[in-house]
Amino acid sequence: MSPVVESYAELAARILRQPARLGRTRLVAVDGPSGAGKTVFASRLAGALDAATPVLHTDDLLDGWADQFTFWPRLEEWVLSPLRAGRPARYRRYDWTRGSFGPGWTVLPPAPVVIVEGVSSARAVIAAELSLAVFVTASAELCRDRTLARDGAALAAQLTVWRRGERAHFAADRTAERADLVVDGAAGPALASSAFVRLR
Repeated sequence: MSPVVESYAELAARILRQPARLGRTRLVAVDGPSGAGKTVFASRLAGALDAATPVLHTDDLLDGWADQFTFWPRLEEWVLSPLRAGRPARYRRYDWTRGSFGPGWTVLPPAPVVIVEGVSSARAVIAAELSLAVFVTASAELCRDRTLARDGAALAAQLTVWRRGERAHFAADRTAERADLVVDGAAGPALASSAFVRLR
């Protein structure tokens, strides 16, 4: 399939036509490597859906660098299980500066659409309950440059280990192959905020 420019408004309408598979919620996962453009994509999609559409960033649930993929039980207990039952979810945000979870809880209502953004958010274990799985991709070089610009050169060693973990996970999980939508994250800055480039 050749790349196609699509609008977030069209994608939002498509999502709302999908059945809710996590209780009464349409769960959308925005996955892909660090620095590919997941956060921008999730934010723009949320804006096209509704100003109140919640976006949960999996980085907020990680208990530090070593918790890259093992945070899932926390996501299940705090967020997925309550939403599945039609109840409000709540979660504590990890403070990367202090190195611990904050004391307060963020409430996430069982909205018509909830977006979960982050590495491994579309993993196979949740596939049956997703209304849409998105994989945002970009070249390894661009992802590296973006993460270093965002997080700082002092974290280069941690980011190298992180990217190695990503590659292994995506290969084993076949995330991109299973995704409903593959997006060109490199094209985002060149487009109006209302559109994205679909690769598949």
